[in-house]
Amino acid sequence: QVQLVESGGGLVQAGGSLRLSCAASGRTFSSYAMGMGWFRQAPGKEREFVATISWSGGNAYYADSVKGRFTISRDNAKNTVYLEMNSLKPEDTAVYYCAADTLGVPGRRVAAGYDYWGQGTQVTVSS
Repeated sequence: QVQLVESGGGLVQAGGSLRLSCAASGRTFSSYAMGMGWFRQAPGKEREFVATISWSGGNAYYADSVKGRFTISRDNAKNTVYLEMNSLKPEDTAVYYCAADTLGVPGRRVAAGYDYWGQGTQVTVSS
């Protein structure tokens, strides 16, 4: 079992920045070669892929809508993955979820491929 807890969400003005964190516990990064991902879900919309990073941190993949603005990273020693969000837009408003892929498939963008999920953290960007 892997438990994931997100933090760092909040209210920010358009153009601002936030850094989300996702701390893992239980059978953690060292037990699996876990790929980690961030997804988001806005009201009335389906959950969508944001970014994913390989176990080593050497490979990262992004949705086109966030490419160049968001950066995913991880610290395996701290069992934590991060999402640095810059130049935020009102359309980035959503609940952001981190997820763990215990198979570590590179570049996995489909939510169904992830085995564990956090409870989510709200990000609200005002115009």
